[in-house]
Amino acid sequence: MRPLPTDPVKVVDYDATWPDQYAAAAKELRDVLDEWVVEIEHIGSTAVPGLAAKPVIDIQVGVRSLDDSAAMVAAVESLGYEYAPELEDVLPERRFFRRWTDGHRSHHVHLVERANAGMWDDQVLFRDRLRTSDVDRDRYAALKQRLAECHRDDRQAYTDAKAELVREVLTRSAREDSG
Repeated sequence: MRPLPTDPVKVVDYDATWPDQYAAAAKELRDVLDEWVVEIEHIGSTAVPGLAAKPVIDIQVGVRSLDDSAAMVAAVESLGYEYAPELEDVLPERRFFRRWTDGHRSHHVHLVERANAGMWDDQVLFRDRLRTSDVDRDRYAALKQRLAECHRDDRQAYTDAKAELVREVLTRSAREDSG
């Protein structure tokens, strides 16, 4: 397994250009993945207006099946993304890519089977909840700022430390949606 590139965790103020950056990247992805794509979504903190975030555009690409992974990986790599196969040991139902711009991580692409409702729906539900709840958005922003200071050089620890709040928000959102 090759080592993962590292860059410091840095949370910045919301950037109004993030939706346009997403739209441009999503168009590129749709162009090269069209025969496999079911749906593409802007996920993660850069998809939430007003939310401070790591300046990395997260794109979730729902495909019919991962059976054609080799062809899809080649297509995404043709756009300058770096494939991270080692992450499949942790999440075998996802193909993950990074793009670097001017020496900084700028985009993540998550290829998942659209039929994998749990993975897909949780990402979209969390994003939508933060878009509609100022309280949850502000709590998440404060946590992210604290964790970025504590885990500046450990992205995995930063991500893991957010998990409890993410689960809480998802559980409450699902309960409210069903009630």
